[in-house]
Amino acid sequence: MANKLFIGSLAYSVGDDELKDMFATVGTVVSASVIKDRDSGQSKGFGFVEMSSDDEAAKAVKELNGKELSGRAINVSEARPREERPRDSFRGGNGGGNGGGGYGSGGGRDRRY
Repeated sequence: MANKLFIGSLAYSVGDDELKDMFATVGTVVSASVIKDRDSGQSKGFGFVEMSSDDEAAKAVKELNGKELSGRAINVSEARPREERPRDSFRGGNGGGNGGGGYGSGGGRDRRY
């Protein structure tokens, strides 16, 4: 088992420190972070905790999965490696470009004979 854990079903009010404090009850926490929306700054309802060893991570899954934190039962599982996302042809490498304008293409008036 890896020592990085995925924590799901978090209440939106839970912050990094509260998450860290809960996991510190079962072992040494290297890092704890709640994932937030980059635009609004609001929690997305999940986070990650890194424990200092695989044994502590396994203990955290066993003891904390289903436990209540801020009124919600949390899900604790081993985090999967981040998947490489394929680049699509619309975005390219810079995230821009939508393939053209939106009001027709062609120059000038409509010519009907």
